[in-house]
Amino acid sequence: MKRARAAASALLALTAVAATTAAAATGGAGPLPERMADTGGGRQLITVEGPALGATTGRLTWWDLRGRHWVAAGSAPARFGANGLADGATRRQGTSTTPTGLYGLPYAFGNAAAPRGTTYPYRRASDRSWWCEDNASRAYNRWTEGLPRDCRASESEHLADYPEQYAHALVIAYNYDRPVHGRGAGIFLHVNGEGATAGCVSVPADAMAAVLAWADRSRLPHIAIGTQSGSTAVTAY
Repeated sequence: MKRARAAASALLALTAVAATTAAAATGGAGPLPERMADTGGGRQLITVEGPALGATTGRLTWWDLRGRHWVAAGSAPARFGANGLADGATRRQGTSTTPTGLYGLPYAFGNAAAPRGTTYPYRRASDRSWWCEDNASRAYNRWTEGLPRDCRASESEHLADYPEQYAHALVIAYNYDRPVHGRGAGIFLHVNGEGATAGCVSVPADAMAAVLAWADRSRLPHIAIGTQSGSTAVTAY
């Protein structure tokens, strides 16, 4: 009987924790995705919410659309750029800010093998893998194997130089489909480093692995990054 009561108490405790987490993620007024202007049209969504534009930390939650309602599948603390968040429509490169907005997730990549359970398109980085961030290059804001002649190494990221942060990552399609030079390049969801990012969103390694195992390309996942209120609120996207 004591064991049964202990098990029941443990179950109640876990339920309480789950309820508290869900309430925090939704702001206590219904699931966050259901309060958004647009979720991208898919059945999976990642939300990243900070308290204000100057915040360097916030919360990342990944959601599934089940029937007509969004249900949180997981949540983790997130880090932003060293100078906080910035409106994605006006952000400039080199400002160490994370762009707000609603974006697609073209593919995943990493210096390590894909986490178990990953079905999302995954590209393994090598010593020749770069992300070109040179504004003068035709390869601006693109992965390249080998550095193009018009793309300076000093203005780009050699992916292998970040074995921890880029062990696993998702490309965020900020300024990606039709890149505007000067708006910014190389915005990813990746594993935490030592502190704030240069403009990406980062989460603990176990959360990044969980997101990759959860993501389903056929369900068209998007990511929404924003604040809790104002013109850059997640609900505005």
